[in-house]
Amino acid sequence: MRAMTSQQASIPTGRPFTVDDLEGMPDDGNRYEIIDGTLIVSPAPSWEHQEMGFAAGIRLRAACPRELRVLIAPFAVQTAFDNEVQPDVLVARFTDLRSKNLPTPPVMVAEVLSRSTQLHDRNTKKAHYERMGVPVYWLLDPTEPGSLTVFEHRAMEIGGGGYEQVAHVVGDEEYAARRPFPVTVVPARLLDGTRP
Repeated sequence: MRAMTSQQASIPTGRPFTVDDLEGMPDDGNRYEIIDGTLIVSPAPSWEHQEMGFAAGIRLRAACPRELRVLIAPFAVQTAFDNEVQPDVLVARFTDLRSKNLPTPPVMVAEVLSRSTQLHDRNTKKAHYERMGVPVYWLLDPTEPGSLTVFEHRAMEIGGGGYEQVAHVVGDEEYAARRPFPVTVVPARLLDGTRP
């Protein structure tokens, strides 16, 4: 009982959260992230969520060039004292990775939607990744038959300045990605492990 009280006492009030505050969060199975000083708490994900994220990670890793790495959550992207997120899947330059975190924007992020996280994934996290300059953002939906929505950052192009939706595929439709590297993804195949 005493340990639980000390953990609760370490959660700050009346000020924005920092990445240092994450050390004091309880080890309760929730995912704790901070965006612009705001704490986001997500419950443990569903089996379908985990299966789709893991399958996407395997598919990406099989096509990944040597200078890049594919990681699945939990792994921290910590680009500022008041920002730390743990994307479901990320692609990073090998040279940017540190033992405990990625201190620079990934080259790609994939988030798997769930009932408890979809508002953040579609809005708060998408806007955060867009501001960070993450070139490619995937939203995976494990709701049968499965879907993939792809956003690419257009800041490097003439007249660009943010994310633009470049694809939306459902079920057995294929998406042939060019960025961050060539890979073909079929949303329904990412859910094969959830079926008998």
